[in-house]
Amino acid sequence: MRFAIATIDRYIGIFETFCEAGWSALKLFTVPIRDPEFGNQRAAIALAEHKGAAIQLSRITPRDISDLGSAGCEVLIVAGYDWRIPTCAPFVKYAVNFHPSPLPEGRGPYPLPRAILERRPVWGMTCHRLSHAFDAGEILASERFAIRPDECHESLNLRVQMAGKRLAARVAGNFSELWHTAVPQTGGSYWPRITMRERVIDFGKPLDELLRHVRAYGRTGSIANLNGTWLIVKRAAGWHETHSHRPGDIVHVYGREALIAARDGYLALLETDIAPPHVGLELAAGAPAATTPPHSQEHAEAR
Repeated sequence: MRFAIATIDRYIGIFETFCEAGWSALKLFTVPIRDPEFGNQRAAIALAEHKGAAIQLSRITPRDISDLGSAGCEVLIVAGYDWRIPTCAPFVKYAVNFHPSPLPEGRGPYPLPRAILERRPVWGMTCHRLSHAFDAGEILASERFAIRPDECHESLNLRVQMAGKRLAARVAGNFSELWHTAVPQTGGSYWPRITMRERVIDFGKPLDELLRHVRAYGRTGSIANLNGTWLIVKRAAGWHETHSHRPGDIVHVYGREALIAARDGYLALLETDIAPPHVGLELAAGAPAATTPPHSQEHAEAR
């Protein structure tokens, strides 16, 4: 089948899988390269170039959808695209989205951290029809797996990517039947975009909750305030120990590593960066600033 795809490097495996299944790529819609760690779309762009597909870095428009129809595009696939997708009918017959949750649970911009915070036992990737309501279209198929007790953002992110590849192989190999037998969603939950305040570490909580908090955000960053300085915390460790320090006290410093007292032990901040100025300003003002990892909004505006 002839297809276009709106995606980023995080879901390059989905793009690769459809190509490997013999589908013909006509166009890639992606986003500009903004950040070497989270916003690097070079792999998706390179694959599109290799397949002779057109590449667009600007926001997809209704005219683009019309042009896809004129080019003979049969399917639009969305996976991790930052912007809302215009209505595809009547120009493109089929349009599906790959969402990183076991729908109908976990609709929303970026559900991975909350899956860890809520200790969800099962997670996954779902392929559903694009719909006007976010992540609410009929489900073609899903791929699920058990979440480990020590799951972190990075491991869950990779596992979701691998699930996406397996799911893409199933969808590519049996698309017509899965489309026509898609099942409507009922119930479920919508998880709003993560706010800046939700990322802040509360040292008054039990150590196990603090460790889970840091694992849930991983390299996308938890936030900590040490002596009036806001830090982005990317990695931490800790242990239980009885002590007389107040939660949040800086107990020991070694180079860039800091040992912080928790209610029932110590939290070691092992990898941190100074937060950008806007973080402290927004938190001090109490602004509900949304902070989604770059290019991980999945559908933040994508439909």
